[in-house]
Amino acid sequence: MTRKNILITGASSGLGRGMAIEFAKSGHNLALCARRLDNLVALKAELLALNPHIKIEIKALDVNEHEQVFTVFHEFKAEFGTLDRIIVNAGLGKGGSVGTGFFKANLQTAQTNFIAALAQCEAALEIFRGQNAGHLVTISSISAVRGFRRALTVYAATKAALTSLTEGIRIDVMDTPIKVSCVHPGFIRTEMNEKVKTAPFMIDAEAGCKAIVKAINKEKANSYVPSYPWAIMHLLLRVAPTSLIRKMS
Repeated sequence: MTRKNILITGASSGLGRGMAIEFAKSGHNLALCARRLDNLVALKAELLALNPHIKIEIKALDVNEHEQVFTVFHEFKAEFGTLDRIIVNAGLGKGGSVGTGFFKANLQTAQTNFIAALAQCEAALEIFRGQNAGHLVTISSISAVRGFRRALTVYAATKAALTSLTEGIRIDVMDTPIKVSCVHPGFIRTEMNEKVKTAPFMIDAEAGCKAIVKAINKEKANSYVPSYPWAIMHLLLRVAPTSLIRKMS
């Protein structure tokens, strides 16, 4: 099996947890990290019950502790021998309209979704360059294609930045065995957005994570998931009037 050993950040809940379940079912070894170690302990037990033949290692990690990102990634590398795929997934969705008193929350989202993502990409590529092999995956968002309002204002901006960062890394290593993919999920019901009452084409976490894992395994440069409707919708969103974008956020 290719990409046998997979590292996932933000694995204690949401998309990270869902991806871990899907990869465990298909026999991948997993290096899982997140802030909530107790959640990871429970997840490890659940995954080994699903598939007792895989190797799972867990570590506590706050991705905003940048030096710790490098330490944890290299510790996983030592424990597994090689890391074949690293999925930069940890993120936040806190915040509100700019200028309405939510600066601290907006700043936390900006720092976690972009600066911390940069630290994870740096650590991942350091390992992959040393191995001369690997697959970097960043989890962006359909919101990366346009600016959005309210709580999505800073979130969408960070995801657009992550998409651009991923493309730059891809161009930088395009003549090497290192592959780089950016996945743009549509609206998937998770702990992060559980308070959102309505959103277009919202699907449950299990279906969403299956679609994400399927896209990751194809190793395309960019994926929009689930492919229906987002493979088409992302193109329409780019040219949609701002009045429509306002209604969507």
